[in-house]
Amino acid sequence: MRGSLAAYERHLAMERSLSPHTVRAYLGDAVSLLVHLSGSTPADATVESVDLAGLRSWLAAQHAAGASRTTLARRTAAARTFTAWAVRAGLLGEDHGLRLTAPRRHRTLPTVLRPDQARAALEAAEAAAEQNDPVALRDRAVVELLYASGVRVAELCGLDLDDVDYSQRVIRVLGKGSRERTVPFGIPAERALRQWLDHGRSALVSDRSQRALFLGARGGRLDPRTARRVVHDVMGAVPDPADTGPHGLRHSAATHLLEGGADLRTVQELLGHATLATTQLYTHVTVERLKAIHDRTHPRS
Repeated sequence: MRGSLAAYERHLAMERSLSPHTVRAYLGDAVSLLVHLSGSTPADATVESVDLAGLRSWLAAQHAAGASRTTLARRTAAARTFTAWAVRAGLLGEDHGLRLTAPRRHRTLPTVLRPDQARAALEAAEAAAEQNDPVALRDRAVVELLYASGVRVAELCGLDLDDVDYSQRVIRVLGKGSRERTVPFGIPAERALRQWLDHGRSALVSDRSQRALFLGARGGRLDPRTARRVVHDVMGAVPDPADTGPHGLRHSAATHLLEGGADLRTVQELLGHATLATTQLYTHVTVERLKAIHDRTHPRS
């Protein structure tokens, strides 16, 4: 069983190109399923013991333990991935996971900034960088690029110097599933990046820096946790409190693009969504914002 799990892990990481976090989650779900079926440890179970009744019993136990609908949906997806792999690997004669039905997830509307809140945050970051402090220059470039491009925080931290094309004002991003895409950014972000490279990065660079675009205080590649803290700190300087993180800036960028007239397919490409259904969530956000404005301003709302 240990060998089977190791082969499954290689499949997830190398063939599916899933992130290390997702691999750990899916592998943990496989172990949890086998433990449930064996009643003790995965070493006492075999993949051949996985059947529809066992899968349903495992999910029922998760529900009884208080797992949310979102968690149950993810674990159902993990079970389907595991059984599909087991069939292809010749360890299971029938893909029982195909007959599983997952509970519908609650689709929550993302929290977004108003344009004036985003502007105030970026102006606060610019004011903090006026003394050319290296960390302040980096922080300004980080928030400007996150909002300008809508990239994920991990994608931003993974950028190298060569990934920025200033002549076209675009960055080359390696997203989920190792999918590469090109994302544009505007003049304010370009200005912040150039100031960071001209006056900030050289003060932090070390032997650990290599070609990383953004650096931590000790010279290594900027860690996503640090980038999250940077965004929260910048948002804390806004007079009208609107605490949010990098994902909030991503949501805000998408919403403001749609409100400005961008089409859904373009926003999907910019954000790197695998399916249009994910991007369509932002249309609900813009409708809610339009309704709120209508209720507040129309004399017969």
